[in-house]
Amino acid sequence: MKAVVMAGGEGTRLRPMTANQPKPLLPVVNKPIMEHVLLLLRKHGFTETVVTVQFLATLIRNYFGDGEELGMKLHYVAEEVPLGTAGSVKNAEEHLRGEPFIVISGDALTDIDLTDMVRFHREKGAKVTIALKRVPNPLEFGIIIVDDEGRIQRFLEKPTWGQVFSDTVNTGIYIMEPDVLERVAAGEVVDWSGDVFPELLQDGEPLYGYIAEGYWEDVGTHESYLSAQADVLSGKVDVEIDGFEVSPGVWVGEGAQVSSEAVLKGPLYIGDYAKVEAGAELREFTVLGSNAVVRSEAFAHRTVLHDNVFIGRGANLRGAVIGKNTDIMSGARVEEGAVVGEDCVIESEAYLNNDVKVYPFKTIEAGAVVSTNVIWESRGQRSLFGPRGVSGLINVEITPELAVRLANAYATTLKKGATVTTARDVSRAARTLKRAIISALTAAAVEVRDLEVVPLPVARFHTSQSGVDGGITVRTTPGDPESVDILFLDSDGADLSPAAQRKLDRVFSRAEYRRAFPGEIGELTFPSRNVESYAHDLLRAVDTSGVAEANLKVVVDCAGGSGSLILPSLLGRVGVDVLTVNNRLDESSPTDTTAKRDRDLARLGELVSGSGADFGVRFDPVAERLSIVDDKGEVVDGDRALLVVLELVCAERGGGRVALPVTTTRIAERVAAAHDVRVHWTATATSELTKAVRSEGDEMILAGDGRGGFIIPEFGHTSDGIAAFVRLLGLVARTRRSLGQIEGSIPQAHLLRRSVPTPWAVKGSVMRAVVEAAGDRELDTTDGVRVIESDGSWALVLPDTAEAVTHLWAEGPDSDTARRLLDDWAAVVERAEG
Repeated sequence: MKAVVMAGGEGTRLRPMTANQPKPLLPVVNKPIMEHVLLLLRKHGFTETVVTVQFLATLIRNYFGDGEELGMKLHYVAEEVPLGTAGSVKNAEEHLRGEPFIVISGDALTDIDLTDMVRFHREKGAKVTIALKRVPNPLEFGIIIVDDEGRIQRFLEKPTWGQVFSDTVNTGIYIMEPDVLERVAAGEVVDWSGDVFPELLQDGEPLYGYIAEGYWEDVGTHESYLSAQADVLSGKVDVEIDGFEVSPGVWVGEGAQVSSEAVLKGPLYIGDYAKVEAGAELREFTVLGSNAVVRSEAFAHRTVLHDNVFIGRGANLRGAVIGKNTDIMSGARVEEGAVVGEDCVIESEAYLNNDVKVYPFKTIEAGAVVSTNVIWESRGQRSLFGPRGVSGLINVEITPELAVRLANAYATTLKKGATVTTARDVSRAARTLKRAIISALTAAAVEVRDLEVVPLPVARFHTSQSGVDGGITVRTTPGDPESVDILFLDSDGADLSPAAQRKLDRVFSRAEYRRAFPGEIGELTFPSRNVESYAHDLLRAVDTSGVAEANLKVVVDCAGGSGSLILPSLLGRVGVDVLTVNNRLDESSPTDTTAKRDRDLARLGELVSGSGADFGVRFDPVAERLSIVDDKGEVVDGDRALLVVLELVCAERGGGRVALPVTTTRIAERVAAAHDVRVHWTATATSELTKAVRSEGDEMILAGDGRGGFIIPEFGHTSDGIAAFVRLLGLVARTRRSLGQIEGSIPQAHLLRRSVPTPWAVKGSVMRAVVEAAGDRELDTTDGVRVIESDGSWALVLPDTAEAVTHLWAEGPDSDTARRLLDDWAAVVERAEG
């Protein structure tokens, strides 16, 4: 006996899950519903099966193929237009002649005993046998009454409660004699229950109902979809579960990584190669698809994640369904009944209310509260670029595929035959992404000079000095070893200007990429002596007079980063007694975490004080920024380090200008003014400091961001930790004061900072409220809104360009004043949000 699996329905009630995949392919415990059906058929001896397809038929064919992997032989029959339940089987008539056949839906989960149903059909001599099931709510099904012998007396499709005369419903599983198809007109829309069965009943044909004892669930709604998962996990339906039952009710697939410190409360299922981190909590009836990732502190209960879903730290999901390739970022919350389609991004702290449906390829902005369905709105990302280039989680937000598209877009903004540099930090992820980028660039008729692993300042230097048209550098995100930054550089080695970023963004969003003809494909070369030429030019440009005579002793921590490629040899040429630590390329630790940085700085302080060194520095892993330890072993960090370097530079130069972001303490203005140096206040973006240095020419003597980043104008226009260190060596050698003495002579600042979550939709109204609340007080709008009080105290309110937060700074003559200012303006921001 052959089988017919009906797999042509669109599953409209299950959208957005079925927006671009057929309902039979929806996974139930990581296996498509139709696969469960086919395995049931094989179990009962039905090895030759006809599959009727219509909606997204190619996806079904591609998944199941000819059925060989399942031990079956599958034939596919496609409908050009929907033909109804009977019309679709009629369309497959050439495969069904001469013997009875069974018809079963490809989107209902069941373990009904088909062998016993066949026995019943033959014993009764039935023309048609319908599998029946007793259900508590028959409104969505066809109801049927049978006599004591099982012969059907009456049926009615999808009744109202006033029409209900039975709780026995039609499951859509039929065994039929082949001549039944003679009752179905070819090429017309015909339904079994509405057209064919009533006619057979009226003609007195033997129609029987087989009341099944097994499990049956029509997976037609989101509620029934979740119920089906729970029933499989609870053992209520006899189907195969792939994987290992590691504890009662907890199933784990092949290659899955589950931390022993994760909380698992079964029954639940973790798919192949999924990852569950320590501190994550998975509760009853949760299903993780293959390659899903659940980060620490995330929570999921009665939630189904399809393949390749990412759940960020602290995310909370209850009773939700998340489509494949979707990212739920840190702190996001998805409530009961919500469904998120495939390839979506739910950004940090976003909130999806009960029963919200988000259709595929949508982005919900950080901090957004969504209470209605998102169907047509794109809600796309505001911009590719953030404060650190294009940033995101490795292999979640930043994948090799994305890197290729970004490189294609960047190449398209350049002329054919242009040349760019590429570089990376020590991480494997950066290496992988850079290879993808190089392939895309050369394929778009761009020549590539690969600098390989070099400090970021060296990459910027060579991009600015070698006559190339730009560059791309890949590094691990500072402070986040699981994320990566892709930095796009202009011909001067600086980050792309906002205008150039917007141009690249437009090309990327439209996918208007240029392709090269075979003869135009770019060459890949590997320039030699990159580090040596950088060091040579640096020592020629920066004043190191007096260093050799001062007999300085310094301790340098390379942080296991690319700075270790240049610093030891460079310091030998300068002529200082140097002790270097972490002087190696540490692939396993390519970026700083707060704990690692604090630990290294404490050790550096011990080495400085214990060895009697003049001072110590610690570079970040790409040598773009540095931290300073004074002669007493005390850390001089952030704004204090900026003030110390500022004092040294201004005292030596006795004039000129310095560029500082508006978030810097106004103590800096007093330090500069004491040496007839003026401050050029800039916006907080690093590119603004570069812009100021370029525009002021020889007048500019220093720029710093207060976070360990310094621009040394006599050498370059971009942040350079190595150049800053060499400049500091010269300054310390020529002064008669130690760094500890200098730091102690500078007044203490009382500058406080706070961040307030702010949905993107209200950022504009928040800033308007700030201006209104300022009244007639002096305002500075260099970046955000800085409100200046009559006594010189000030508060700055600045919306973040990449995240759904507003940052606040406040400075006063004492900590109490600063804290009161900060509280007052935070209250203004919070009221404006409400």
